[in-house]
Amino acid sequence: SSRVLWTLAVTQFSKPSTSAKKYEGFLEKVPILQPLNKYERLTVADALTEVKFEDGEVIIRQGDPGDSFYIIEDGEVSIHQWAPDKSGEVELGLLKTSEFFGEIALLTNQPRAATIKAHGAVKCLRLDRQSFTRLLGPCEEILKRNLATYNIYMKM
Repeated sequence: SSRVLWTLAVTQFSKPSTSAKKYEGFLEKVPILQPLNKYERLTVADALTEVKFEDGEVIIRQGDPGDSFYIIEDGEVSIHQWAPDKSGEVELGLLKTSEFFGEIALLTNQPRAATIKAHGAVKCLRLDRQSFTRLLGPCEEILKRNLATYNIYMKM
């Protein structure tokens, strides 16, 4: 007769960290995270790192490898892309609180498709590539569907 031994990690039953509690309400308002249940959102919140940027500071640069996903907690960022004739950068638009960026490079394993700059003081929540892949599985299909919209910009 064979025997099976099941184990459970203590972390599965631990209380959420202070940062997880701090971001729980905010993450409920982030449209892309709405498919996640409360536990999944708390797990995402626990993996987030708060980062601040000053006006004009480059957060991600077009062509660089992608290593992080960002959610804007407070402020705005501007999206820039090199003009097709390489004559300079063109501003494509703004993203504001509870919007996100950086997922294209993580989903496609391609270099960054645009440059993102702080538009005034900005506070973002950053999720590294490994955590993004592990924690946002339930959102991946939605993110991939959004790629069709982004392809319009990527062809400019």
